[in-house]
Amino acid sequence: MSDFPWPHGARELAQVRAFNKKLAWLPRFKIRNRLTPRLIQALLRVSQVGRAGQLRQHGLTAERRTFDSVPVRIIRPKGQAKGVVVDFHGGGWVIGNAQMNDNFNIAIVNACDVVVVSVDYRLAVSTPIEGLLEDCLRATRGILSDDELSGLPVVVVGESAGAHLAAATLLALKASPPLLRRISGALLYYGVYDLTGTPSVCTAPADTLVLDGPGMVAALRLLTPDMTDEQRRQPPLSPLYGDFSGLPPALLFAGELDPLRDDTVLTAERWRQSAPVELQMLPECPHGFIHFPTATAQHVLAYSREWISARLTTASQPAYTFALPSDTIV
Repeated sequence: MSDFPWPHGARELAQVRAFNKKLAWLPRFKIRNRLTPRLIQALLRVSQVGRAGQLRQHGLTAERRTFDSVPVRIIRPKGQAKGVVVDFHGGGWVIGNAQMNDNFNIAIVNACDVVVVSVDYRLAVSTPIEGLLEDCLRATRGILSDDELSGLPVVVVGESAGAHLAAATLLALKASPPLLRRISGALLYYGVYDLTGTPSVCTAPADTLVLDGPGMVAALRLLTPDMTDEQRRQPPLSPLYGDFSGLPPALLFAGELDPLRDDTVLTAERWRQSAPVELQMLPECPHGFIHFPTATAQHVLAYSREWISARLTTASQPAYTFALPSDTIV
């Protein structure tokens, strides 16, 4: 496995700080209405037109398919697959699609020799969040039951809202133990695991990078407009309060400057009572850091791919025996 922690040395930390200064000048992501996400989503789709060349450069293609009526995007390796990665994209539940993760997923396909299946769940601008959870569960059930993919170990990957949906899906799969046992690991980046807001969310300052700190609690309530906080805390809607027994080992990333950091820290504490959990807290990194043009982001993504390969390699061994320390916090 790669060396850690990150950033490696003063130069990389200076690079992170320099990019943070640029982020400070940019607008924060806000969910105040349904019109703005629809506009951003339309722009995203326009930007994706004609981008098949990215796949062709690697000799890969993408297939559109449905599992239990839920659309997915499938990228297969050029050789024999060693496993399956189920990807849940981010976007605050209101923007994004399966194609937006192509650059990350191509790298995973090539490095890990896996089939990547990215779930194109409905978005919360037109669907209650329960519908998104249902889409992710139905798609994952279909993937785990598919004849082509049967027998292959599975790792779930999620980022931000996608990490929330991935964790919620794992908890929902507890009702189907044989399917849950097919999953060998969960790789989650800076997820949202408490829809009422963890302490770091509730106290987020106005100068939070990327996300609108003071508006985050209101945004979560806008996502669940007809619920009380007690209802919002019910798992799997808020995975933090779920029963993690039977869940696979996990690798969780969070940024020190991310107001969602407590979501990851608290979830790691509960999860590691049932399975090995590695928590990586990235110094001075904000939300979304894996997308930034920094050496730290590249190191994190490379380490993540190594972790996926390690989980697939050990999946056939009895019990969960991933060798990394279960209490690593950087």
